[in-house]
Amino acid sequence: MKQENCKRCRGGRFAVGRGPEENWGAALADPKKLFIKTYGCQMNVYDSERMAEAMGGSGYVTTDVAADADMILLNTCHIREKAAEKVYSELGRLKELKITKPDLKIGVAGCVAQAEGAEIMRRQPAVDLVVGPQSYHRLPAMEARVRAGENPLETDFPEEDKFDHLAERPKAGRGPTAFLTVQEGCDKFCAFCVVPYTRGAEVSRPADRILREARDLVERGVREITLLGQNVNAYHGHDAGLAGLIGELARIDGLARIRYTTSHPNDMDDALIAAHGSCDKLMPYLHLPVQSGSDKILRAMNRKHTAESYLRLIDRIRAARPDILLSGDFIVGFPGETEEDFEATMGLVRAVNYGQAYSFKYSSRPGTPAAERAQVDEAEKTDRLGRLQALLSKQQYAAQDAMVGREVDVLFEKPGRFRNQMVGKSGYLHAVHVTDSGAGAGDIRRVRILQSVKNSLAGEVLA
Repeated sequence: MKQENCKRCRGGRFAVGRGPEENWGAALADPKKLFIKTYGCQMNVYDSERMAEAMGGSGYVTTDVAADADMILLNTCHIREKAAEKVYSELGRLKELKITKPDLKIGVAGCVAQAEGAEIMRRQPAVDLVVGPQSYHRLPAMEARVRAGENPLETDFPEEDKFDHLAERPKAGRGPTAFLTVQEGCDKFCAFCVVPYTRGAEVSRPADRILREARDLVERGVREITLLGQNVNAYHGHDAGLAGLIGELARIDGLARIRYTTSHPNDMDDALIAAHGSCDKLMPYLHLPVQSGSDKILRAMNRKHTAESYLRLIDRIRAARPDILLSGDFIVGFPGETEEDFEATMGLVRAVNYGQAYSFKYSSRPGTPAAERAQVDEAEKTDRLGRLQALLSKQQYAAQDAMVGREVDVLFEKPGRFRNQMVGKSGYLHAVHVTDSGAGAGDIRRVRILQSVKNSLAGEVLA
């Protein structure tokens, strides 16, 4: 499997699980091969894992080489302006592969599939199936229909819950970290965002099913779980909301760390804020997008919070967990943004002092309210983004530099690029690398930070 991501996804490739093929292919002399290319956010990474598991029941094993595949799925993201064109460009390349492999099946899944629907098949006849993000549990049946000569399209929002129809997750071993979707969709209707149209209304998974899946992941070697949702802190599948779910997860033996993303300021309730101070397993990192520091632009975005209410919220969160590292999202050049509005954003950034952040130029998404408005000059957007990113980078590196000399717990995940090197994450989500440590994947060790380098920290494991 392969994953492409936007800047928001922390600049690296997510390792999409590949363990189950040993079980799926054991009884097959010549198993079929599945290649999935994943675009976008962590939720798409999770969805790709579940797609692979669903297709495993039909005799497919995963491969990292598209040319070896019997079926290729593009799990797409529609959040950025050129997302659809990137997919069509990739489909053009895959069309050439299909000429040499006429039995190759090509499918488009995810948010571009939901938004574009039949247009994908019209523009690229090499596509055999199109499936939206709420219907991928139907993939095995759709693949069977392709073999029968059909070209299935599933982009309706089904009445049934896809998670009820997915097979139990295979029992193969896993790496030490995993994503777990708990909530999907969004009811906020921000003026710039396509998520309500591609993912649908907010839906929360029942807590008992999430807990069952979490226990299964821990039994397979997972030590850290990141709870996912388009608006994860609007989760209502537990009587006590997301804080109640986190409390239940914290009681699972063997689960050492809990994170969640992405949140909306309006859904940070008192219980969730308190959990950051009372739950030892909830890591001291919070991604809480604000998008702008200008109240005028926030109203135009339909964000339903103000810069001042956001800053007061940050104060409350820091009162509960003083060492928390904060991350955010910012859009510059939103329609109507003036230099004064932009400077209000810069002022908010200085006031919060972020440890990480993700910033973008506004890009018009067809079908959203902001797309119909007068646009800010592209050169002005570029200039503002450069100034904002310079400030955010300065804050990020200052946060990293402040870690030097501190002792932190690091969950090690994989070998590094160099001999005897291991790489892991601190509770603050900083990448940390050590050498000659004796640590293995899944170990949590106390580490003294020795040096801050670009996008990571160097340390030594303490005896």
